[in-house]
This record gives sequence, structure tokens and C-alpha cells, in this order.
Amino acid sequence: MDNKIKYAIIAVAVILIAIIAASSMLGNTSDNDPTHIVLTVPGHTGEPETGFNPLTGWGNGHLNYNPLVQSTLFGSDENGSFVNDLATDYSISDDRLTWTVHIRDDVKFTNNESLTAKDVAFTFNEAKVSDGELDLTNLEEAKAVDDKTVEFKLAKPQSTFIYDLRYVGIVPEKDYNNETYGANPVGSGPYKLKQWDKGQQAIFEYNEEYYGKEPYFKQITMVFPEEDNVLQLVKSGQIDVAEVPISAYNESVDGYKLVEFESPRAQGFSLPYLPDTGLTTADAGSPVGNNVTSDPAIRKALNIGINREEIVNSVYKGFGKAEYTGVDSLPFANEQAKITDNRPDEAKQILEEAGWKDTDGDGIREKDGLKASFEVYYPPNKQDRQSLATIISEQAKDLGIEIVLKSADWDTIYTKMYSQAVVMQQSSDNPYSAVYQQYHSKSAEELVDSDYRNPNAYNSSEVDAILEQGMNAGTLEDAYQYWSKAAYTGSGAGFGPNGDAPWLWAADNHFGYFVKDDINMGTISKLGQDYYCNILDWTRESSSS
Repeated sequence: MDNKIKYAIIAVAVILIAIIAASSMLGNTSDNDPTHIVLTVPGHTGEPETGFNPLTGWGNGHLNYNPLVQSTLFGSDENGSFVNDLATDYSISDDRLTWTVHIRDDVKFTNNESLTAKDVAFTFNEAKVSDGELDLTNLEEAKAVDDKTVEFKLAKPQSTFIYDLRYVGIVPEKDYNNETYGANPVGSGPYKLKQWDKGQQAIFEYNEEYYGKEPYFKQITMVFPEEDNVLQLVKSGQIDVAEVPISAYNESVDGYKLVEFESPRAQGFSLPYLPDTGLTTADAGSPVGNNVTSDPAIRKALNIGINREEIVNSVYKGFGKAEYTGVDSLPFANEQAKITDNRPDEAKQILEEAGWKDTDGDGIREKDGLKASFEVYYPPNKQDRQSLATIISEQAKDLGIEIVLKSADWDTIYTKMYSQAVVMQQSSDNPYSAVYQQYHSKSAEELVDSDYRNPNAYNSSEVDAILEQGMNAGTLEDAYQYWSKAAYTGSGAGFGPNGDAPWLWAADNHFGYFVKDDINMGTISKLGQDYYCNILDWTRESSSS
């Protein structure tokens, strides 16, 4: 048999197997009811290991999204602004240590029990001690004053606390069991879990007792495919909305449109900020510090010398934009913190003046016998991060800096993050996680392998003081000026590239979704990671419309 024919037959067989696998994943949920919709769980979150439990991470953490099954005190509109959900209003005490929230009195859980302030207080007190991703250490206690009023006592002012109130789904005190709740969640949200086939799909049906807007879609089937299988799942025609990997951004599929969701999802390198003095992490004894990246000339030269526009077009197929500070697209962005990139000659001059010269002609600069060389780590199953690492390493070669690519699992990466570069990303619009935790200094005792916030151990007492001002601000909006100033203080410090440049942020990676032509998703959210935050507004248009 001719080899070309043989390979063609093999290729067709592979595609057929993928389609059959996709179809079996959907089980018997494919039907002709227009009010039933099939979509993928956001691929960057994956199937929840502990089930649909907001106290162990479902809907919150470093990736925030609509939990569907549970109600939250507040919601988000298409602009990311806060709107009431369970809450009717809230107030903050003059000392900013007590938040008082009033809630609706017409809400029932799916077990037919009324939702009261006691359930809200229980949820937050339990979330504080649960093994979840949300940091509630500043919450001293949540207390029900009466059936409709909850008081949250904080240890110190926290202007960003409303984000915690936004993303924690409320569970019933009476029927909550941390071990079993995730597989059998009781909530008061627009949907309830009908069926969960672990590793394949979860089916949600409309909650007839829901107090809010009735959705067009009465059943949601959420599937959990591997990233490599998503495109074939779309081509099978049995899925309505799917987040697709970057490799599929140039594809077209009959019956679908490729929709771009803007996102604050910034990707780049964390560059170890401290020199290697023999310091190790407090828990595992992993090394801390790097004598190459601790030199500000290396960090600034990389920020100025790389070509971010080329990165956006090459790595993300144009689905994104250049990113400089990690928070460029958020309300507290600081233009003064940015630099103008794609200036390799200026970058080389910075290195030369700092004593980094290529004296042996091998293309790698050195200083005092130390090569301008460091490693960058990324997880093996993330094509975008590998591609980003590859193109930045190629661009750095022209500057005389060697970046050695290293693929490793996250357990290994966490042991390397304080001493070598890591391809990281942040998606949250919450300034507490995106700014405060990311750039506030860590003490020696806080340098632990399990804490990926501030992974390069950035340290600035000047920035710390500004961050504390942001936390102590009277309102979220009042704090914006401080988050902005922390990026560039005006005196040469700051977490932006025009300041201390502890990061090499490269691009905002927008989300791409294949959406069936008959699906109307309403106004597209600016928070791409929460693509079904407005799912109550979605409809299916008839073919004759």
C-alpha cells in the first residue's frame, strides 16, 4: 500500500476515534430540546475534584466564576461591576472593621428550607477553615444579627473584602457535610445538580424555586474534555459552547463562530528578586535567590528588549494584547509604570553599563565570571506557556541572555520558583490577589513552597507601605489610587517594569470560544474566565429568526 494512502487512512481513523470518544462523553444528554445546552467547563479550571462545593474552591479562589448551583451575596454585570444578588444593601463601619450586609427574605434552598442570615454566617465561618483556595484569614467572625442581617468582623481593614462576598456561594447550615456536599450540593442558585458522571459530565437543571430571572436554558450539560480533544468535540456538532486551546484559534468550524472574550489573564515570567545567599524555604528547604535575575539590569533589559506585539501574534494568534504590569486592563492600571518595549539596542546598552559583557564570544554575557543564564519552568500540559517561554528565550538570545527551558510538574515548579523563573499567569480582577498578595514582601518564615503568591520574593518596604494604604482605604474605589501607585511610586520603585521590574509580563491572553451560530450569549463579559456569568440572559435563536 502506498505510504500516503496508509497515513491518510490512519489520520481518518484517529479523527473517527476522537469523534466517537466525544460522543460517548456526552452520554445520552444530546437531544433536540432547544432549552438544553451543552458546554465545556472553563478549561482553565477543569472538573472540580471535590465536586460543586464553594467552600473547597468551586466558583472561587485564584479563578473566580459563577457557581450556578449556589447564590452569592453579590454578582457581576458584563463590565465586572458589583450588583446585588442575595444582598439588598451593605454598609461599612467607620473603623472599617465591620461589614453589615442585609439579605433578601424570599429565598429557599433546593431542600425547601428558607435561606437566612444564619446560613450566610455559617458559610463564611466554615469557608475560613475549609481546605479551599480563598484567603479568609482576615475574617474574625461572621455573625447573624437577625434573619436578614449578617455582620462580618475583620481583624484589620480590607477594602477588597467585597470580592470575598461576591464569590463565596452560600450553603445551608442544616444539610452541609464537607465530605459529601460536593457530590450532592444543596443551593439556592438558578440551577441544581441533576447528575454527575465523574470524569465525563455534569448535568444541571433549572431550579423552579429560584428567586431571580428565569433562564431560557432549563438544562445545562457541562463536559470535562482534555484540552486536545475540545476541537474534535466541537466538530462533532454535539456541543454548543466550548473554550478552545490557542492551537484552534485559526480554525473554522461550520455552524460555529469563534468568539473572543477579553480577559485580564496576564502571562509572563516571575523573575527571582533576591540574590542567592544560601537562604532556603521555611518548609521544604528549597533554594531562594538567583544572582542573575536579582540584578535589576537583567530584569529591565528583558522588559525593554522583548517584542510583546510579536509574542501576541505568534503565541496567541492575535487573541490578546501586550501586557506590562500584570494589571494593565484593570481600573487601577498605571500608565507611568509601563515602558516602551522592542528596543533591543537600549537593552544591550543597559547590560553593558551594568558590566554584563560577552568576553568569550559564546553569545552569552557574563559579569564577574557569572553567565547571564537562568532557567524558566512551565507545566508540560500547557502549550501556551511553553510557547511563551520559547519565544522569549529566542528574543533574549539577541540580548546576550540565555534562558534554559524546563518542563516540570507543579510540585517541582514550586520548589524552583524562588530561585528560577517560572511562566505564571494571573486572571483575577481582585486587587487583593492581583496586587497585594502578588507584590507584598514575604518574611523568611513566609517563604514556603506551597504559597505561589509573590513567587519571586519581591521585596520593597516602600511598596509595602502603599499596599497597606490600599487595604486601609475607605472603599474599593478609594483604594485604586494606591494599587496604581504601587506599580510606580514616582521615586523609581514599584512592581511595574519602569520601577523594580520583578516580573517580565508579556501579554494578556484572551479567551477563545466556539459558539454555535444559534446561541445568543447577550453582552459579552469582560471577565473571560467567567464566560457563563450572564448565562441567565442566553437564548437559542430559531433558524427562521
